Amino acid sequence: MRRKKAIIVGIMTAALLMGGAAFGLDALDKAYPPPLDAAQQRSFEVLDRDGRLLRAFATPDGRWRLKTSAAEVDPQFLRMLVAYEDQRFYEHHGVDPWALLRSAWQLASNGRIVSGASTLSMQVARLIEPRADRSFSAKFLQAARALQIERRLSKAEILDLYLNIAPYGGNLEGIRAASLAWFGKEPGRLDTAEAALLVALPQLPEKRRPDRFPEAAKQARERVLQRLAVERVVGEGEAERSALANVPANRQDLPAYAPHMAVAARVKFPNTAEVRSTLKLQIQRELEGVARHAAEKLGDRVSVAIVMADAQSGDILAEVGSADYLDTARRGFVEMSRAVRSPGSTLKPFIYGLAFEDGLVGQETIIEDRPADFSGYRPRNFDMHYQGDVSIRQALQLSLNVPAVKLLDAVSPSALMVRFRRVGVKLVLPANEAPGLAIALGGAGISLVDLVQLYAGLAGGDPVRLGDGVRSDPERLEGDRLFSDAAIWNVSDILSGVLPPLGMKQRGIAYKTGTSYGYRDAWSVGYDGRHVVGVWVGRADNGAVPGIAGYATAAPILFEAFEKSGVAITPMPAAPSGVARVAVNDLPANQRRFTTTASGLLSASRRESAPRIVYPPEGARVELSGQSGISPLVLKLQGGRAPFRWLANGLPLPNASHRRNSEWRPEGQGFSTLTVIDADGRASSVRVFVE
Repeated sequence: MRRKKAIIVGIMTAALLMGGAAFGLDALDKAYPPPLDAAQQRSFEVLDRDGRLLRAFATPDGRWRLKTSAAEVDPQFLRMLVAYEDQRFYEHHGVDPWALLRSAWQLASNGRIVSGASTLSMQVARLIEPRADRSFSAKFLQAARALQIERRLSKAEILDLYLNIAPYGGNLEGIRAASLAWFGKEPGRLDTAEAALLVALPQLPEKRRPDRFPEAAKQARERVLQRLAVERVVGEGEAERSALANVPANRQDLPAYAPHMAVAARVKFPNTAEVRSTLKLQIQRELEGVARHAAEKLGDRVSVAIVMADAQSGDILAEVGSADYLDTARRGFVEMSRAVRSPGSTLKPFIYGLAFEDGLVGQETIIEDRPADFSGYRPRNFDMHYQGDVSIRQALQLSLNVPAVKLLDAVSPSALMVRFRRVGVKLVLPANEAPGLAIALGGAGISLVDLVQLYAGLAGGDPVRLGDGVRSDPERLEGDRLFSDAAIWNVSDILSGVLPPLGMKQRGIAYKTGTSYGYRDAWSVGYDGRHVVGVWVGRADNGAVPGIAGYATAAPILFEAFEKSGVAITPMPAAPSGVARVAVNDLPANQRRFTTTASGLLSASRRESAPRIVYPPEGARVELSGQSGISPLVLKLQGGRAPFRWLANGLPLPNASHRRNSEWRPEGQGFSTLTVIDADGRASSVRVFVE
């Protein structure tokens, strides 16, 4: 009876193939279309800028199903799959009548199944519409569904569908998830043994799992290799060599890089299956390792965050939010790269940048590092010692506190805040407090990402606002720079001369460190002519970490991050025309020494008569272009004590003048900073746009 049934089913199914119209396939298609939509559900994937997998999330039902196509799979695997499962795949229309009749005859003759007749199309039908029983009627329905699928999809689409939904043990579906889990690599390059195992697993995925049943997996792999059709594919002797290879003993974790950013991407794009970020997998992987190893050396509760950005494109290339996302002791789930913390001394370079731009100082200007009282605010140096008279260059390189506060008092905290807002960074101030001098020493809050944004304004290239790691089109700024070219060069030249941490090689970068009050945060930010790397070290719960410091703790991590990133150092831009480091005696008289009263402020009588530029006003757009070229711009000021020295973009105009009117002929169009300094060293600046 069983033999008779087998023959009947074989004949009926073959007849179904050859006379499909007689069975009403058109009507069947309309009334009962195959459930292909269910097969389209796949894991949410976050990719790097080159399309490589950073992290995937399981489907709602807990499956790992990663998108792939035949073009992304090793060609030998595809040939082995077709040779083993469906040799006439490209010839039949969903059902192979000859294989069906052969299988039915063998079943009838031997009383058992000798060879199957399922085509790849029939297997796809079974996978998208699973049935509990394995009866003849179920097989007949699979054949009908296979015919429907072939009417809807091309052979390439059917093969891709199989490659995406075939089961490989546990919750692994699709060859890409299987290759990553069993071999730790994408399926684009598989050796013969690996390919044979992946051909064998979908037939009995749970009984052949190599981590649980290694012997069954090995035997199944050998059966694939011993099939004559497969031997023709792999070549003579290759099957014997591949049979000697071990099967994987353990299932590996799928890639899980940039976990904080990946979660944010999933929230930001809930209705998409794939997001391509601006991160670079190789850099992200290396910097995560740098952060993890550094944190292990520093203590159980210490975390490390690292951000690397391209200052020319605005792309974040790597963002390590914590040392270990799954480490609860370190609170790794907290994204410290975007947490607001005290930046210590890392904002000092921007104070100096304003002072350079305003023409208050040159690199060799002498400034006093002695105790000072700024209306009750008495800053002290980190080591509680004072250096006396030092140059501006030395003051910034040694990160002296009193000189930085003196300069901030001269340029004003509000001016610094305005400059930060121009590049989209807002410091977090204590409630109901106006910007104060404490900003110079970390008396405000900022995130590591925003700090990297500020330093991107010092690196080479056009100014740009950083993206969020997911967005690939960061907002470009329209020609505005954080500072003038001369000010940027002076700051970068000074920071490039800071000695590297003990035991580290000079890498041709400019960098600055900082330590917040109470040893809660250690920072280091460095840059070359294109890339910026920022490092934060501390505890996510804001607890103190005795002994940490920017130079001793964070700077070595910064240098290692630059090295491990694999990015070639881009040289710093050359000095702008007419800008150079000169000896103190070669500076203008009013730049040879920066002086203030003991209180850190100018006297009240002098402050009342400080110079003020009245034309052009701040932010003015002036049209000077004409047929004869660019006309001179009239400059007017009020107050101050003659003689007056005018500077354009940090460069002094030819002669000092006792007059309150002057002229300046711009070299070209764009933003420019105009500064006037009076005989007492008081200054006023405006920024204008020349059209």
